[in-house]
Amino acid sequence: LYRAFDALADKYRVYKIETIGDAYLAVTNLDGDMGGCHAGNLARFALGAMQAAKSLPVDPDDPSKGCVNIRVGLASGPVTAVVIGGRNPKYTLLGDTMNTASRMESHSIPGRVQCTEAAAAYIHAQDPD
Repeated sequence: LYRAFDALADKYRVYKIETIGDAYLAVTNLDGDMGGCHAGNLARFALGAMQAAKSLPVDPDDPSKGCVNIRVGLASGPVTAVVIGGRNPKYTLLGDTMNTASRMESHSIPGRVQCTEAAAAYIHAQDPD
């Protein structure tokens, strides 16, 4: 599943920060200005990720268990890039935007994208359809 997410990330110019357990943390407009398409690209990535998950059975030996169903949280705003640690340094992002996106995901309904008003406004402005 993560390989499918990585392929979608390449397609939509989404930058994967890390995977944390079953979470896939990704951003846009971080490694170069994407102009007016960053929010739309992230939304398309999110929808593609949900489709990829829905095509993967939870248990290939027991199709009655259904397919993987993910939740997605989107937020738009400033972040702080940091490297944590010295022995095994790790690049990550911090800030209210990251915390909000995490809460949007954890409180979302499986199979749905939940986003802040700011993210929704950017998405609508960049991709009205």
